[in-house]
Amino acid sequence: MATVFTKILNGEIPGRFVWRDEHCFAILTINPITPGHLLVIPRQEIDHWTYLPDALRNHLFQVAQTLGKALMKAYRPVKVGLAIVGLEVLHVHLHLMPISAPEHMEFARAEKKPDPKALDEAAAKIRAALKEMGVKQVAG
Repeated sequence: MATVFTKILNGEIPGRFVWRDEHCFAILTINPITPGHLLVIPRQEIDHWTYLPDALRNHLFQVAQTLGKALMKAYRPVKVGLAIVGLEVLHVHLHLMPISAPEHMEFARAEKKPDPKALDEAAAKIRAALKEMGVKQVAG
């Protein structure tokens, strides 16, 4: 059975895409801890990050690094945090969050019902930063 992320990729469930390429995609999470909280997800359904083939792992982290630079440009945080958890969806995904304090990475602080307009604005802001950087894989 397809994961929720595969269903989003296939258009069965809506998603706010900021990146698409042949190996992965990135979307805004529907439960952001901070504005701009992104998920980098391989197209291939792999349950645990320790099972990632080397080339795919390297690609995911390269994409995460590019997106992290876009988040720095768009939000001007102190840093961009990265976490791999994967308990809620059994499909590898990297969380990228603009952070300026340790609590900005506390999953218990995630918004349960974020404003859809705020999510749309965050996606547009990140896409604009990626375009300014000359990134061709911008999705939207």
